[in-house]
This record gives sequence, structure tokens and C-alpha cells, in this order.
Amino acid sequence: MRYVTFALPESLRKPLLGVLIGEVVVDLQAGRTWAQGAKSLPAEPIPPTLLELVHLGPDVQAYLRELVASLAEVDLLALKGSGRKSVGYRREDVVLYPPLPRPMSLRDFYAFEAHVSAAHAIRGREVAAEWYEIPIFYYSNPGSIFGPDETIPYPAYSSALDYELEVACVIGQRGRDISGEQAEQYIFGYTIFNDWSARDEQRREMKVGLGPAKGKDFASSLGPAIVTADELAEKADSRPGVFDLQMLARVNGVERSRGNWKDLHYSFGAMIARASAEVYLMPGDVLGSGTVGTGCLLELTKGEGPWLQPGDVVELEIERLGVLRNRVGERGRR
Repeated sequence: MRYVTFALPESLRKPLLGVLIGEVVVDLQAGRTWAQGAKSLPAEPIPPTLLELVHLGPDVQAYLRELVASLAEVDLLALKGSGRKSVGYRREDVVLYPPLPRPMSLRDFYAFEAHVSAAHAIRGREVAAEWYEIPIFYYSNPGSIFGPDETIPYPAYSSALDYELEVACVIGQRGRDISGEQAEQYIFGYTIFNDWSARDEQRREMKVGLGPAKGKDFASSLGPAIVTADELAEKADSRPGVFDLQMLARVNGVERSRGNWKDLHYSFGAMIARASAEVYLMPGDVLGSGTVGTGCLLELTKGEGPWLQPGDVVELEIERLGVLRNRVGERGRR
């Protein structure tokens, strides 16, 4: 399943829960009413938001898989549900929001060794021995989430804006002290994550020994969809939550970064085990992987820039997860 949150251009204040089938966005509510009549699908309630779906758990998710299966081999753009409401829309005819517009929490890890090594080398330091002992993360801002094709604000306090190419998982059920071996059953799905960074502000804050904070919390992008693990199964690694899938970034159409999900030093299983130690992870929590090797301008320019400029278009692509595209906005005024 490839879950999306979308709206019609004339109803932007009414986001809908959908799935992406090929390049068609399916309204699950309208699809259910069509399938009830055409396929005798039982009438089960469908939650209006993805966060509610995650909280409702496996039974409702299984019903939605049955619903989507009933839509196979039909012309999705021609289907009508109750009240003659369209079931399918061309992707370019809808507005995609972040699939999870307001995560419960947002933790970002530092789990790709190539990026960690490069970042430390730029600072003239060795990687701390502790990095090899435990997966490290920081908390980011779940209230500053942007979706596909949204304009990212250039913070007024920065002139060194950077992208970060990451993958994230969405927690699907409540759990505490989860073992790495059990972790996959707690994952609802995966999505592309751009952890936008104001490098000059980040550098300044972290000299104090605490952070990052304002260097990071102005914007994070998620999307375009949350993809469940069954869509990725044939590319699974032996480690929980790791897949052999290419990751790349383009700026203004030019490839700048390329890596692979399987290059993680710490699996999502290890990240979940660390994050859940002595605390509960909740449905709708998001855990980011950290930046893949070469996955930011900091690495590519050895910390010197040039950095992103207003009007630049950044595209992050992960095999089977799609493309997350954003434009950089005008720099704010101090």
C-alpha cells in the first residue's frame, strides 16, 4: 500500500485519505462506496486521516488492502462512488499533503557511517567511539512538516541552507523496550525524509554542546507516500528495516547525491530498540535514518558551500518510495 493525504484544488481545507496506484490517487471513501455496489465489499468505516488509520491498527488496514485489491484491473479514472463522486484522480490534478501532516513525534538518527565519517572529517575530528556503541538521535519539530511540491521557507537567520537525503519509518503500534528482532512488526511504513538544515546556525549552536535546534526545526519534508513493507519485501536485507534500494538527490535537475538504504550502519530495528528503551513509542511517531553518504551539500562541498539558493528545486528519490520534490522559497528578513 502507498498511502497519501491529498485534496482537490477546490477543497484544500478538506484533506482526504487515499492510496497511490501507479500515477492515480484513489479516494478510499469513494472507492469503498463503489466496491460495496460493484464488488459486494462489506461496509466498514474508513478513518478520515492517516494518523487515525495508524491508531486503528491491523484489522482496518487489512480491510483497506481488500478494498484496494477490488480495484485491480478497472479504469480507476472512470469509477464513481456515492453521489457520483470520483474514485480516482490523476496525480497532477490533486494536491498532495505530507502523508502524515502532524507526526506524534519526530526523532532523527545519525545512522549512516559514511555521512558521520565525512561530517567529522570536515570538522577535523575523529568519529567518537560511542557512535559505534549506540544509535544516536535528536528530536526535531513535528509542527514544521512540509509535503510534496511545497515551498520551503528559507530562514531569516541563515544563508547556508542544505538538504539531507534520508528515509524514515512511521511507527504503527504502541510499544516499549522493543527488541531489534521484533521491531519490524511495529513499523507501519516508510517514506522519504528531507531534514532541511541551516548549516551556519547549526554550526553556531553546536559549539555550545547542545543541539541541533534552530538549525533544523524550521522545516522537514515527508512524502510523497507512506509505503508499507510488503511493497519492498523482495528487496529486504537480512537486518530488520533495511532494504537494497537506491537513494539519490537532484538540485535543479542535476544529480548531486547517490547512496543505498542498505548502507545503514544501524538498522531501523536497532533504531527502534534504542528509541523505545524505557519509553513508549506511539502510533504516528516518525524515526529518520540520518543522511545517507554524499546525501547533502555539507559533504559534497566539505562545508564550504555553495548552498541552496531561493528558487532551487530539490528532488529526493528513493527506489519504490517515489520522488519528494520541494522548491526553496525567498530568504526571510531579519
